[in-house]
Amino acid sequence: MLRENVNDLVAFLAVAREGSFTKAAAKLGLSQSALSHTVRGLETRLGLRLLTRTTRSVALTEAGERLSRTVAPAFEDIDAELFALSALRDKPAGNFRITAGQHAVDTVLWPALSRLLPEYPDIKVEIAVDAALTNIVTERYDAGIRLGESLEKDMIAVCVGPEMRMALFAAPSYLEKHPPPRAPRDLTAHACINLRLPTYGGLYAWEFEKDGQELRVRVDGQLTFNAPSNILTAAAAGLGLGFTLEDAAKDYLADGRLVRLLEDWCPPFPGYHLYYPSRRQLSPAFTLLVEALRYRA
Repeated sequence: MLRENVNDLVAFLAVAREGSFTKAAAKLGLSQSALSHTVRGLETRLGLRLLTRTTRSVALTEAGERLSRTVAPAFEDIDAELFALSALRDKPAGNFRITAGQHAVDTVLWPALSRLLPEYPDIKVEIAVDAALTNIVTERYDAGIRLGESLEKDMIAVCVGPEMRMALFAAPSYLEKHPPPRAPRDLTAHACINLRLPTYGGLYAWEFEKDGQELRVRVDGQLTFNAPSNILTAAAAGLGLGFTLEDAAKDYLADGRLVRLLEDWCPPFPGYHLYYPSRRQLSPAFTLLVEALRYRA
């Protein structure tokens, strides 16, 4: 196979995977025009249209779908074998991309990396801070960190943090003017600070459980954020009730800026897990990373 054919196939697969010339060009480090020219050259040599282009989207033709389905696994096998060769190095080495939310980065990922990386200078880690439920396979991440209850079933999951709890809270100034809720159903009478979910764009329904009874409450109020840190700030200012991870609110609760409510309705649940595809070949470097993150009670 000619070298230019290999390069052109890599370019085509990137566009097919991303569904966008702009995103594929960014991943490959190319200009959009150069990438488009490369793919057109491949189409010309094959005498087939592989992609259908519009001003807003890129879709695979029947020929493009067949080529992608046939060639992509071969390139994945090559990548996996090259990755596995790092086992032959004297020192573990590898480049890894991990996606995680900001709280997971701060409390789990960074503490582990700060200990691991100084000892292994040939291990490089790219961290993408993202609260959405990213598909790590299609987005080409090596692993992700998410709460245990949010994991896909076909992934290997490693516990990297303790059990967690949610916390409902309000500022003392708010509670001076409003009676505290005695049960989750009382929240509909309160000003509540909403969280907009990044994955689906909807508002998070507050989840409670007690004595086997589970409740999901849709709340209302003047404020909606897409970051829990802003909810804490607004709640501390007396603008309504907030609901976040207990760990994220601990400093506010400890110094009295916020008062905890309905604690008996907030049971523990599985904490953060590192997850990765079950078919992944584990290199010595990736194994080191997993063990550095693994939670030990």
